[in-house]
Amino acid sequence: MKYTVNELAKLSGVTKRTLRYYDEIGLLKPSRMNENGYRVYGPKEVDLLQQILFYRELGIELQTIQKILHSPGFSEVEALKDHREKLIARREKVNRLIHNVEKTLRVKEGNGTMSDQEKFEGFKERLIEDNEKKYGREIRDKFGDDQVQQSYWKIKNMTKEQYEKIENLSQEIMDTLKEAMETGDPGGTRGQKVAELHHRWLGFYWDHYTKEAHAGLAQMYVDDQRFTKYYDQVQDGAAEFLRDAIFIYTGMNGKDINSNGSAVDRG
Repeated sequence: MKYTVNELAKLSGVTKRTLRYYDEIGLLKPSRMNENGYRVYGPKEVDLLQQILFYRELGIELQTIQKILHSPGFSEVEALKDHREKLIARREKVNRLIHNVEKTLRVKEGNGTMSDQEKFEGFKERLIEDNEKKYGREIRDKFGDDQVQQSYWKIKNMTKEQYEKIENLSQEIMDTLKEAMETGDPGGTRGQKVAELHHRWLGFYWDHYTKEAHAGLAQMYVDDQRFTKYYDQVQDGAAEFLRDAIFIYTGMNGKDINSNGSAVDRG
């Protein structure tokens, strides 16, 4: 079956403008141009558009989709299996939230009770899933499966008060980091204050604290652009400033920190 831009737009629900844009950036080229200069799409392009829409539904950027679909090792079957797994995980997450809402409604209508922990159960599950999706591979490589699972266990068992403390502490870290950067001294009072706050913040997630692991995490904030972007919301260079402050706080200043958090003297 062959489709014009208008026909494919109606079939897929994607606008004609979007299809033309996909052509311009090389993401989805038509199979050919007809004698009137109109784009024509065939079965291969229809399947490719379906894959693009799957990835878009999962929140993946166009640039990344283009790299995936046009890589030599791309397999449509494997991609579909991956889509299925991610969509099932999303469905389970939505089902948990629906269950949480339904139970809350029953309680509000006078049918039963609900603990504070239950009220936040769905949100904590989402926090864990989002963290695993974004950083799972990196944190497991650095700290190991046992440490990561222990952290997730602590999150699941957080009380409402603990959850609120984390939120407040996270904001305090960012505010103090901004103040510390104005001094320009990571080893100063404000710089060491933000490192100490970060230590307290880790206590909500880590079962066991070591200075080496703390310093290793700080180094990852600089090495991984996703973490860097988060802290650099405060100001460009904030992730590096925080890393330097934590290095001083932990006594790791002047040492190289390996990816596993171990320290090596620079000599």
